[in-house]
Amino acid sequence: MPRFSYTIRDQNGKTFKNVIDAYDRDAVVSQLQRQNYFVVSVDEVKSGHKRSDAKSKKKSEKKFSHKKVKMTDMLAFARQLATMLEAGVTLIRSLDVILTQVQSEFLANALNQIRADIEQGSTLSDALAKHPTVFNQFWVSLIEVGEASGTIPTVLNKLVFYLEQQARFKSSIVSGIIYPIILFGVCVGAVVFFALVVGPKFEDIFNQMGADLPLITTVLLAIFKFIKEKFFLIVLTLVGAGWGFRKYIKTYHGRMKFEKFLFRLPTFGEIFQLIVVERFTSQMSILIDAGVPILYALDISERLVDNHTCALIIQDIKEGVKGGELLVGPMERSGFFPPMAVQMIMVGEETGELSKMLKHVSAFYQDIVETFMSRFATIVEPFMLVFMGGVIGTIVLAMFLPMFNLSQLGGG
Repeated sequence: MPRFSYTIRDQNGKTFKNVIDAYDRDAVVSQLQRQNYFVVSVDEVKSGHKRSDAKSKKKSEKKFSHKKVKMTDMLAFARQLATMLEAGVTLIRSLDVILTQVQSEFLANALNQIRADIEQGSTLSDALAKHPTVFNQFWVSLIEVGEASGTIPTVLNKLVFYLEQQARFKSSIVSGIIYPIILFGVCVGAVVFFALVVGPKFEDIFNQMGADLPLITTVLLAIFKFIKEKFFLIVLTLVGAGWGFRKYIKTYHGRMKFEKFLFRLPTFGEIFQLIVVERFTSQMSILIDAGVPILYALDISERLVDNHTCALIIQDIKEGVKGGELLVGPMERSGFFPPMAVQMIMVGEETGELSKMLKHVSAFYQDIVETFMSRFATIVEPFMLVFMGGVIGTIVLAMFLPMFNLSQLGGG
């Protein structure tokens, strides 16, 4: 009968290792799960080393489609891990299967180290915490709660729901602004092409003809000449300005000023504020629903909200909660959260359904932002097309108008 070594964890989180004789791996897993143990790994003793060597060789030969970790990679990892753990597959076995399908090289390297740490007796949350660039505090805290309560698959399903929701929300925002940006880029490219290629040829033709040029043609040729002579200087200036601006907004003072500017923009400032509110409420709803203590959940949201203005407000909310206040007191005083959000959260605290109300608030503002971005793309598209047509039409008119004048003179 084959011999298997196993690693298990009891309901208190203590890790145990032992060896058992069984017909196959599934029999070992079933027996341990019936005893209410969380199965970390089960390996056949006699072929463990050979199998590990084969797996290591296979992993080293794997080709990846990209290096960085995308949201789709994290979503696939959470979904696959939740599904396999729910089906009774051991944690180590689940990670082995996921590693054969990971497309991100950086994520694969992290998972290999996580697998090694778990084999040495580390908990999943502790292993994830060693890779903060991949698994932030949001992930670590949820997994930690799942380990303490023995509900890791349930917590992972909540995480999958959150990631799917955020991916869809981000996609709606990006799709709303990407088309106008593409049209603007095409327009700028057309102007640069005329300035560097077409404009100088027309200028040579006009100089040979010795014709009097209309004002619009003279001005446009002067602009094209300036762009051609100073092209590299213009590019370097724009790149330098972009680099300097990016560095500035990475500083605390610069980021605060930039956020204040965004919040003060007409219409767009309100939408930007709603995006921040949605991010905060969605994170809080998942954390509280998973059983994370409210102060710890606020601490995590403060670090992950990615907005300095809102982070300062969350600090005030934490101090208020420590002093015995409800969430709504500091939220209402801040003036940052819309009245409807404050009222719904107040009802949630009074009825003990805070997580549910936070989820409703998040969904409500998601719908508002998604609707706005859809309408924005619909409205801006014809304006951008008219703008492009006006710019290119003006250039064409300015280039050919002197020729029309010459032909009329010749005909006269």
